[in-house]
Amino acid sequence: MAAAVRRKVAEKARKEWARTVVRRLKEEYPDAECALRHEDPFQLAVATVLSAQCTDEMVNKVTPALFRRYPTPEKLARARQATVEKLVKSTGFFRNKAKSIRGLAKKVADDHGGVVPRTMEELLALPGVARKTANVVLGVAYGIAEGIVVDTHVKRITRLLGLTKQTDPVKVERDLVALVDREDWIAISHLLIWHGRKVCTARNPACDRCVLNDRCPSSTA
Repeated sequence: MAAAVRRKVAEKARKEWARTVVRRLKEEYPDAECALRHEDPFQLAVATVLSAQCTDEMVNKVTPALFRRYPTPEKLARARQATVEKLVKSTGFFRNKAKSIRGLAKKVADDHGGVVPRTMEELLALPGVARKTANVVLGVAYGIAEGIVVDTHVKRITRLLGLTKQTDPVKVERDLVALVDREDWIAISHLLIWHGRKVCTARNPACDRCVLNDRCPSSTA
């Protein structure tokens, strides 16, 4: 019984800490948002697939030319593999990415009337789409809080903050949805990504400038 009580107390404390993290980061980064430039859910889905193991900055350099040439799922679905590879080459793993976004476009065009679906199940059925991409599309494009985006920044920082001990993104997401209020599921990923780029960097975290350093278990300040 005592062990169960201790677990409940610890879980309550972690939930309160998660709320504090969100509140402080909202105050620090009131303009935090998705950095991938897009004009519609289709462009966002494609850009997110391209962002795997690539910076958003590089993706934003590639997508304008890609979308000028193939502005709709129907047009990208009919594109030649070699042409798409050339357009997305600088994002890395360009052959697989070109195949994925062409397949994604074809399925959206053929099965969804050219409209990117609004459910997790349907999104996960699209080529190249895993939970990260699906959560980005649902949260950013449609405002639907189905889960929490877990990228490298989110995974790293939530471990540093003691919100999870997991390394697998799916398990990290599971821990976070249990701790974070649903109304903040969309916002928390943007906040942590901005924090990871501006302050809590992987190589040289600026703990002395961090708004969380007084309670962060990993702080060196």
